[in-house]
Amino acid sequence: MDNTGPFLSVAAFCENVIEDKSGVLSLIRLVDRLTVSSHGPSAPEEMPPTPLNWFLVLTFKSGSARGSVQVTIQPELPSGLRLEPVKLTPYFEGGNRGCNIVTRINIMLRESGVYWFRILVGDSLVTQIPLEVIYSRTVIPGPPSA
Repeated sequence: MDNTGPFLSVAAFCENVIEDKSGVLSLIRLVDRLTVSSHGPSAPEEMPPTPLNWFLVLTFKSGSARGSVQVTIQPELPSGLRLEPVKLTPYFEGGNRGCNIVTRINIMLRESGVYWFRILVGDSLVTQIPLEVIYSRTVIPGPPSA
């Protein structure tokens, strides 16, 4: 990829996406942080596995890019472990024409910290999106023993 396109204009996580008939997107509840809570007398010390099922929205302007171009989403856990990348091949029409990528991110969160989602076009990194996961644990005493 050279510096003439495609150009990233939106990279965001959200809980829902609405696309109207003309292809215009409405992003509902933009999010970049998730708090996982455990309450009770036996709230676990370690964060319990928690499913993440949000949308990742990427919007590009083509610039000089024409045709199919590989876009890769590379998730990385707080521990540094990289998950299997998601590879997409959107079609760019060139010029000011836009290209929207709306994909679900379905992963099991097993640790707190910052998850990074690197976005590559071809072999070039265009952005990184952080998702912060916080584990909040509250131990509440159980009923007194008789």
